[in-house]
Amino acid sequence: MRTAWYERNGPAQDVLQVGTMETPEPGPGEVRVRVQASGVNPSDWKTRSGSRPMVAPRVIPHSDGAGVIDRIGPGVTDRRLGERVWLWNGQWRRPYGTAAEYIVLPAAQAVPLPENTSFAEGACLGIPALTAHRAVTTDRPCSGEIVLVTGGAGAVGHYAIQFAKLLGAAQVIATVSSAEKAEHAREAGADAIIDYRTEHVVERVQALTNGHGADRIVEVDISGNAHLLPQIVARDGLCVAYGSNGPDATFTFGPMILTGAAVRFFIVYELSAEARRIGIEDLTRWLQAGAMTHRVAAEFPLERIAEAHEAVEQGRFIGNVVVIP
Repeated sequence: MRTAWYERNGPAQDVLQVGTMETPEPGPGEVRVRVQASGVNPSDWKTRSGSRPMVAPRVIPHSDGAGVIDRIGPGVTDRRLGERVWLWNGQWRRPYGTAAEYIVLPAAQAVPLPENTSFAEGACLGIPALTAHRAVTTDRPCSGEIVLVTGGAGAVGHYAIQFAKLLGAAQVIATVSSAEKAEHAREAGADAIIDYRTEHVVERVQALTNGHGADRIVEVDISGNAHLLPQIVARDGLCVAYGSNGPDATFTFGPMILTGAAVRFFIVYELSAEARRIGIEDLTRWLQAGAMTHRVAAEFPLERIAEAHEAVEQGRFIGNVVVIP
């Protein structure tokens, strides 16, 4: 099969290779998927760069993807043959991800993909959509809440805005860094936009919420934004942190304890079985109803996978980037 891989960490152009490998066969409880689209996420280029140690001498990147089940292993019903699916955790704690013509995975990691959703769109669900879902459902429902989504034009933020609205949030506010990104967040359903490069975030949050603050903050950069939290979170509010641009996040005890705020951390790769089940059920329902919008910003052929990684690393596109094996 045609595939891409790397055998050491480093810059995309230096370490990513494209060639052929033996086509895998499914084992017990597994399915083989003919990959039609492979999603490129920030965690993919970070892992390739060396943020995590190599899990094997040779790694096929990417955890997200979509395609068609073309072969099943023992114990899997033959009704799944020919099924359109989207994939999650393709390259988490295992060496071979979705940047290949074929991938073998446990059957549960191949989720039915409705006909009204393209393979490229399906390749955006595993990390971005499930992260967004967990962020707006952690600990309590977001119905009736004022939700602040930081990085509202990002892949996760774009879905988080939509899901908060679908789940009945009273108000959704998004932070962005440009007029183009503001329009993207507004199209997702944000009720109000704050350009953090030109506006005072604390003042705008307080004004938009009549001094109440945000009941729930979906936080893309807890390291960079922790100092704002006591000034923008509502009493007994919740900050759900799924990302950070730095290794440390500092909170001043006095202001934090006065708010009664909670900060919850999670990583989508390690969701509990129950949280993932609920997320997949909600996504399936919304996809079938046509209630979700997606933004596939660019598609690269497998031969240009290094360019795809660089595009995501440099933030050149608003929306998701996929590779077509």
